[in-house]
Amino acid sequence: MNLELTETQTLIRDTARKFARERVAPQARTFDREETFATELYRELASLGLMGVNISAKYGGAEAGVVAYSLAMMEMSAACASTSVTMAVTNMCAELIHTYGNDAQREKFVTRLTSGEAVAGSFALSEPHAGSDPRAMRTTAVRRGDTWVLNGSKQWITSGEYAGVMVVWAQTGGQGGKGISAFIVEGGTPGLHVGKHEDKMGLRASNTVSLTFEDCAIPADNLLGKEGDGFKLAMIALDGGRIGIASQACGVARAALDASVRYAKDRKAFGQAIGEFQGLSFMMANMATELEAAELLTLRAASLKEEGKPFTREASMAKLFASEMSNRAVDKAVQIHGGYGYIDEFPVERYFRDARVQTIYEGTSEVQRLVIARETFKLFG
Repeated sequence: MNLELTETQTLIRDTARKFARERVAPQARTFDREETFATELYRELASLGLMGVNISAKYGGAEAGVVAYSLAMMEMSAACASTSVTMAVTNMCAELIHTYGNDAQREKFVTRLTSGEAVAGSFALSEPHAGSDPRAMRTTAVRRGDTWVLNGSKQWITSGEYAGVMVVWAQTGGQGGKGISAFIVEGGTPGLHVGKHEDKMGLRASNTVSLTFEDCAIPADNLLGKEGDGFKLAMIALDGGRIGIASQACGVARAALDASVRYAKDRKAFGQAIGEFQGLSFMMANMATELEAAELLTLRAASLKEEGKPFTREASMAKLFASEMSNRAVDKAVQIHGGYGYIDEFPVERYFRDARVQTIYEGTSEVQRLVIARETFKLFG
């Protein structure tokens, strides 16, 4: 097995690392405290190809592949998880339209996402009563002549207030998942109303809102894929999205480990650096080992997707392990910092808050275990 990065993967990783460390990290604390949605920063990310890492150059993407995307997400997340989640959802929307849209949709919408014109993309699937069970969604879309008219509401929509391009799911008839279709909706469309900005525990610089559709008419040409394909498209997108969240978890955990090592070398107690005490050094040994394992699981899933091979099971494994690993890592980081870990003078309290949602969004840990069990029965049954 060759674990060496290609020249392109190395270039994308190093580009993301440089931007994350020089442009994002110095502002991350301020972004978090002031809940800043950094519009111009996202346009800069787009100019570097980081809003369409796995998108063809024809439509403004970097055409660098899924592994490169995962590496870029790790670097951005180590600097600011709020920035990385906006980057992740935008990449996911662009890739979904790029893969399943027609030429006109790619030209119109994918280029807006990769260029930064749209600022960000949104993935509008969840509803107040339909989170882990999207088949229960109540939003409807009815065909009226040359338009589709949407009515309903969505919940916990990342970048929903600012996104220029959204992929929205709605019931169009039929039973269960077979009655769900996907649509491309532009920000500012009449009948689309943005709800309040959610006051979240973490990812406070990431915009999260509810959306309401009231007789929201969109062109019939904005149907993504075929009518009734929506549930399938959502599941495909979520498989890829889990690689993104696993990558984010690895990045946050790496930042927590880095901060812990630096603090443990500097902080003295009982006449020596606290890192020299076995109890704390073993904590960091466990953090480092679990981080390496999570990164390998994540890059394996990314590699399988890039090669066009089945990756559902591997993506869920990576997301499950990496997100739970990240929560353990940030918990240890706060403990290593002691009282300083509980105040925002040090970044580990932000890492702690940001990591918590990783076991919830893009499919909870419980859902990941269901997926892994189902796929394992298929594999070994």
